[in-house]
Amino acid sequence: MSDSLVVNEIYLSVQGESTWSGLPCIFIRLTACNLRCSYCDTAYAFTEGKRESLKDILRKIGELAIPYAGSTAPRLPLVELTGGEPLLQKPAIALMNQLCDAGYTVLLETSGAHDVSGVDSRVHKIMDLKSPSSGELDRMNWENLKHLTNNDEIKFVLASAQDYEWMKNVIAERELSGICPLLVSWVHPLNADQQDPSLKTFPADHQPIDRKDLVERIVADALPVRFQVQMHKVVWPPDQRAV
Repeated sequence: MSDSLVVNEIYLSVQGESTWSGLPCIFIRLTACNLRCSYCDTAYAFTEGKRESLKDILRKIGELAIPYAGSTAPRLPLVELTGGEPLLQKPAIALMNQLCDAGYTVLLETSGAHDVSGVDSRVHKIMDLKSPSSGELDRMNWENLKHLTNNDEIKFVLASAQDYEWMKNVIAERELSGICPLLVSWVHPLNADQQDPSLKTFPADHQPIDRKDLVERIVADALPVRFQVQMHKVVWPPDQRAV
């Protein structure tokens, strides 16, 4: 259906990552993802959800945003489409267009495996480049880099020393710092109930890296990146939903 989406959850919280971290944000988590990253902490969004019309989704967003009426520069709350993988559902493009038309600051969290060229230029794309330990590096659509601007952000999620060396090489070889801000996240260990059996296996030959080691390497190598901690996992239990 061209005027509806399968939605896992819609909720108001604070943005936990990116350069927008800490700001009030309405999250629209869409159902389904065709990747199975080894560290995925939202496997519940692979299949759980119900179909909702774009009209109803916009209404819910408007209701959640009422307390922030009159806010400017940027208008709050932010609105982010996440998943799962939002770009698997084509009507997500139309929803983002309508949100931009309504004056919202719109963010898109996307895996990097799907074409972003059709996304409205007003949308701030936060695009992953999947690391080797994710098990999904080969699924990356490197052509997407041509469609990113300084309004967008590239995110690396790292779990191993090998991931770090790969990231360092990719940043240099593809001159990523000249495209947009670069974000680096450390893989927070999954709880037992988050370890979905469909996820890829962490490579046996990879050396796990901890937060301290990761930050020290970034500083020692003078990398042009922003290290980030998933704020929502600091404020709430790591497995809590709708935060």
